[in-house]
Parts: sequence; structure tokens; C-alpha cells
Amino acid sequence: MAEIKLEYNLSPSYPKIKIITDTIGNIITLIVLGILFYLDYSFNWPAWVFWVLLVILVITIVGFIWSFIQPKLEYNNWSYQYNHEYLQLKFGVIKKQWVTIPMTKIQAVSTTQGPVMKRFNVRSIKVQTMGSEHIIPLLEEDVALRLREIIADFARLQEVDDE
Repeated sequence: MAEIKLEYNLSPSYPKIKIITDTIGNIITLIVLGILFYLDYSFNWPAWVFWVLLVILVITIVGFIWSFIQPKLEYNNWSYQYNHEYLQLKFGVIKKQWVTIPMTKIQAVSTTQGPVMKRFNVRSIKVQTMGSEHIIPLLEEDVALRLREIIADFARLQEVDDE
């Protein structure tokens, strides 16, 4: 059975931005681990502390390598579309997920932008319903702002029509 592709994708700069943010986090983790190894050596902590730090270091290195592979896989598997009734999301690398959010159930929609995202002119959209929260990561800034307004208008129009 052929997989149905939704209409819109994330920003093409998604993999690059994700790699940058993950690398920053991994470098901070490696610095903290380096400090802990130094303190272990300086204060002669029990031997088990060294082994725990070594396991954490190996896990961090594996995560560092994965952080260069995962963004491209995520980008290729993320899509969304919307109409006046529903917002549909499709994502997941190993576990594929399809989420359909009725516009009538949306209570709030907002955008977020961190420092790296600002540099690349992208934003994420957060859609909140009564029981859940869904994020569309890293859309071009103009697309994200327009989509936020469209979703808010559809949700408000549905609310007015229901009264």
C-alpha cells in the first residue's frame, strides 16, 4: 500500500538547525563530563564513579553520532496539511504517527523562536487542545506566522458556527 503524503513539509534548513542545536547540547555535556573526570582524578573518588562517568561518556558519544543521522530522517518523515475542518500531522522515523486535530478542538496556537532559529528565520508552531499539545517544528518564519493566523481563524470560525 502506498503511503499518503501530506501537502506541506518543514523548512529545508531543518536538518542543519537540528544538528547545530544538538551539537551545542552535546558539547556542553562533554565539557561537564570533562570537569567530572578531572574532579574524579583530583579527589580520588571511588572507582565506581569513574566507570559510571565512562558509561555516560560512551552514551554521549553514541548520541552525538546519532544527532548527525536523525535530523535528515526526521525531515524526510515530517509533513502536515490543514483545511477548515482539520489539521493533520504525520511524523516519526521508527514509529510513524498520524495526528488529526479537529479545528473545533484547538484552544490556542502560538509560535516559538530560539536564538538559533532566529538566525535561520524559522519558527515552531505549538497547537494546544484540551488534552494535548502538538508542535510543528521549524517552519519558515512567514509560513509559520501565516499558518498560525489561518489555524486561529479556522478555530474561531468553527467556534462561532457552533454557537
